[in-house]
Amino acid sequence: MRDVFATEQPRHVELVARARAQSVPVHLVTERAAASLSETVTPQGLIAVCDLPDTSLAAALAERPELVAVLVGVADPGNAGTVVRVADAAGAGAVLFAGDTVDAFNGKAVRASTGSLFHLPIARDRDVTAVLAACRAAGLRLVGADGHATSDLDAADRGGDLAAPTAWVFGGEAHGLPAEVKSELDTTLRVPLYGRAESLNLATAAAVCLYASARAQHR
Repeated sequence: MRDVFATEQPRHVELVARARAQSVPVHLVTERAAASLSETVTPQGLIAVCDLPDTSLAAALAERPELVAVLVGVADPGNAGTVVRVADAAGAGAVLFAGDTVDAFNGKAVRASTGSLFHLPIARDRDVTAVLAACRAAGLRLVGADGHATSDLDAADRGGDLAAPTAWVFGGEAHGLPAEVKSELDTTLRVPLYGRAESLNLATAAAVCLYASARAQHR
């Protein structure tokens, strides 16, 4: 952290003390000033100025994780942050932001991750092919989530395919994965729908897919 801006509220006392103990400058501000510094509708009265983490693709995959989430062309920061949170909960080793995906450190994405952004490596590379190649070099099977795929999660689970080290690749909210990306994957799978819903949103589908792999890998 570079600086902390805080209102004079009892709930901030411990955090402000910790910042000062680490020689981080603390600036006391009014509620109005805190609201202008914050992007939220109901600010908490505590704002920190931090350096952005800079994790390379190679560093994110250096420990050869068995489960990785790859976002390709995901535009909604809330969805992106939620996928980071889900990946963290499912025990994934990294989340990779590829192509024109939203910034992982967009304010809404950070809030949607609810702290998971700081629990696992987050790397970004605009070259989708390079991201996929790095995953394959790290020993990961490339599996795309595709609502139109011929095979589904149930069939893959019965066949034992989900237990393999996997990089799940998720496309944008509106159009999913482009054909040129799908052509570079090992396979695509759809989430089976047993009810009348036409589809699942990105974050929900990612949760189902990542947990399906996590469950198979932890048996």
